[in-house]
Amino acid sequence: MEATDRVAGRRGIRRAVSAATAVAAGLVATGFALSPAAAATASTTLTVNADQVLRPATHVATGSLYGLASATQPTVALAQAIKPNTFVQMPAGGKQQPTGDISVVAPTAVSVGAKLVNRLSDYFAGWPYQFSWSAWTPFVDSQINAMKSSSYYNSISAYELWNESDQTWNSANGTYESFWTTTFRQIRSLDAAKPIQGPSFSDNISDMRNFLQNAVATNTVPDVLSWHELSSSSKIAGDVATVQSIEDQLGISRRPIAIEEYAAPGEVGLPGPLVGYVSKFERLGIRDAELPFWNQSGTLGDLLTARDGSPNAAYWMYTWYAAMSGNMVATTPPAQTGIDGFAAVPAGNNQVSIVVGNCGGSCAVTVNGLNSLSLGNTVSVKVEQTVSQGRTVASSGPGTISTTTYAPTSGTITVPITMATNNAYRITIAPGSGGGPTTTPPTTAPTTAPSGACSATVSLNSWSGGYVATVKVTAGAAAVNGWAVGVTLPAGGAITNTWNATGSGTSGAVTFRNVGYNGQIAAGGSTEFGFQGTGSGPTATPTCQAA
Repeated sequence: MEATDRVAGRRGIRRAVSAATAVAAGLVATGFALSPAAAATASTTLTVNADQVLRPATHVATGSLYGLASATQPTVALAQAIKPNTFVQMPAGGKQQPTGDISVVAPTAVSVGAKLVNRLSDYFAGWPYQFSWSAWTPFVDSQINAMKSSSYYNSISAYELWNESDQTWNSANGTYESFWTTTFRQIRSLDAAKPIQGPSFSDNISDMRNFLQNAVATNTVPDVLSWHELSSSSKIAGDVATVQSIEDQLGISRRPIAIEEYAAPGEVGLPGPLVGYVSKFERLGIRDAELPFWNQSGTLGDLLTARDGSPNAAYWMYTWYAAMSGNMVATTPPAQTGIDGFAAVPAGNNQVSIVVGNCGGSCAVTVNGLNSLSLGNTVSVKVEQTVSQGRTVASSGPGTISTTTYAPTSGTITVPITMATNNAYRITIAPGSGGGPTTTPPTTAPTTAPSGACSATVSLNSWSGGYVATVKVTAGAAAVNGWAVGVTLPAGGAITNTWNATGSGTSGAVTFRNVGYNGQIAAGGSTEFGFQGTGSGPTATPTCQAA
């Protein structure tokens, strides 16, 4: 649906993003710390347990509905920077939208490693859909056969049979349950292996029991249960609990859950409120979740100011999310509304990355379990923010608020931050000046394996007056134990922000060096860092020197 159609159909589910106000406190051992006007209360403090693993980091909520409009909108570089998990797109030859055909956008999805969901109902134009059985049955036959023979078949994660039947199904065509049963069986006769997901209800799961009772009776239970969360992140946990209770009562083995559209119209493009959604999806084990199509296709779910536009503040929050690796760890908010966050610890156990938001005033994050990681007796804590000015306003990228040294007490620190509700914040905890874990000195001098050669490539996403560069550092035949990448910027350009590396200088010839957690690269392996700049991006191939 185009934006006007979607908003008109959902005027009743808009909500105002509420601001949570309160205060924050932190235990600072040395260095500079923020000084909120008052101490945090429990209602504005997020707890992170860095030693409690949730699941591997797979960036489940970085995808979007119609996030890809064409083969070039958005660019591969823009999409790649947020590591999109899944795109929900229109079927090949669909009529619902003038853009977003799965056969057109598939090459982009494949190139960035994203999965695809084929929303079959979008074959039809109109809202509600201009459905007819005489057109539907032959379409399903041809579409499934086309997908099976396509070059991107392995990237298709599921077929979505219908969209928002609670708003779009015309009872003159029979019951929705009858439609589901007939179509499920037709697809299974054509493709016995590819998952089918549904029922894809809108922000209303009241008919889920009826749907699943019919699915059990007809042996058409979907492989993936799906619906949409389009009003408030505060209701997600309750909805998941309700659906899983119905599964248990009906004897259905727990299905993976896909939230095919999430966030209210007034929340898209705002990093703070979106943190609440991502946090709950990670905590609740959601398989994948997609930003909605409220305004324009090809904007990665309103993370760009417009089609062919520039990143807004929310885009940068998703690049933080994309930078997470290793395992997601447990976070506990004080309530389903207000402050929330998500966190990850990389494979080396030598960093904690936390993204937090949806809190106003003096807020705090308490981090436990640091003594179970390889961080040492002190830790360096960097706090950054991405400042929201609205969905259609371009953002030049995150900025650093503070870098502070903490001495954990029994493995715990509390980091105070004065927040704005619509902004998002990243806390990066790394080894402090003491560096790494305490070890017993060896009785003989240790030997260090020689570091191998490395190479670097750069990809750019550019707009008028600025760009984002993603640099991939690749080890050669031997492992690398540290690296330095040289980049030459065009005259007049300057670097305004760098992540996952440290840079010497901001203009001309700049050298980027690894940070503590990404210096070691296995033979043939790679890591990435990025930077943002003004003017034109570098065009020459970067140099790479192994330490």
